[in-house]
Amino acid sequence: MYRVWNFITNYSLLLILGALTALIWANIDADGYHHFIHMVIWDHAPIGEAHLAADGTVAYRELSLHYLINDMLMAFFFAIAAKEVWEAVILQEGSLRGKKAATPLFATAGGMLGPIAVYLGLALVLGSDTFDAVKNGWAIPTATDIAFSYLVGRLVFGAGHPAVRFLLLLAIADDAAGLIILAIFYPSGELGPEWLLLSLCAAVGVFLLCNYLPRRLDRHNQLRPNSTWMRRKLTFWPYLIAACISWYGFMRAGIHPALGLLPIVPTIPHADRAFGFFSEAEVYLSDLLNYIEHALKHPVEIILFFFGLMNAGVEFSSISEPTWLVLAGLLIGKPIGIVIFGSIGAHVLRLGLPEGMRTIDLLVVGCVAAIGFTVSLFIASVAFDAGPVQDAAKMGALFSFAAAVISVLAGIVCRVKKVNV
Repeated sequence: MYRVWNFITNYSLLLILGALTALIWANIDADGYHHFIHMVIWDHAPIGEAHLAADGTVAYRELSLHYLINDMLMAFFFAIAAKEVWEAVILQEGSLRGKKAATPLFATAGGMLGPIAVYLGLALVLGSDTFDAVKNGWAIPTATDIAFSYLVGRLVFGAGHPAVRFLLLLAIADDAAGLIILAIFYPSGELGPEWLLLSLCAAVGVFLLCNYLPRRLDRHNQLRPNSTWMRRKLTFWPYLIAACISWYGFMRAGIHPALGLLPIVPTIPHADRAFGFFSEAEVYLSDLLNYIEHALKHPVEIILFFFGLMNAGVEFSSISEPTWLVLAGLLIGKPIGIVIFGSIGAHVLRLGLPEGMRTIDLLVVGCVAAIGFTVSLFIASVAFDAGPVQDAAKMGALFSFAAAVISVLAGIVCRVKKVNV
């Protein structure tokens, strides 16, 4: 439990503090808050938010504090998330490898389609005007906050219950799907896909020169002199340079630049196996990928504080239809989707559930997975332009913490037996 709590304190408490600070500030001095977060750092900069001319071309770019946090520095947070997804899929004992991940993957599909159906369905019921105003936010309630959902899952099921591992698999797959959704459905500007070749070249180049070639030269030599030299002398610098190039390629391509480091993550030398997201053993891995993750730990803590500060400053008066649509998608759509699709995978397709896990436990898992928060906030910030609809949707993401209380009650009603060993 210490490892889990340590992760929560590292990556989430500062985020919550930033969010609470933003909420208080925005409701005391809204003008001062918005002036601060949109403060211009560099006008007519080579990078930043594009301002278009009358003919639709980019007239100039403006680097604001909001852009610096959301579009540049949050790239490191998504790189850490991508690292965990990559290891879960590709490495020996990865949690998303093989048949053991089949039912959680089906449940993940339900945990995304259910919220979308509820969100858009209720929006239609509220009328065409409401639907047109909120339809672009369909992905907001699909997100699951890995850290908080895992913590609540352990509180409800106990550390040794198989449903906890099921929940973690689902949350990791959910994050992977969320990254894909962000890249495809929420471009940051006019698409210029040719610029993705720049990101591809950066990834391929750094992999061949700094990863593949040294290992190739070291074959049949147990001392691995070339790989060791690269690891000790150049460390992460070639990958950081490649990451900057890839980020720039994403920005110019019109894909959200916060995802710009994703092509570089698979190119970094990594361990031969994955121990799991909250495993103590990962502390002792000395591969470069884990070294970089640990080096980013404290900077990402600070980045998440500012992310909460930049995005959670919503006035309580902004609560409206989008707030309840996001909440309904998370609190109703998530559990229903996970139960239906998880049951289809387990019983109709006969993929089964982990030994010791009941079908009714899928309902409790769905309630726990309804905690959106971090990624939901991020999607809300890119799905809508700044204004009342965005603010209302963000409030729904913040209110998703209610899922923690609902999960505890669901555990009691469903007679979950805690397994602590």
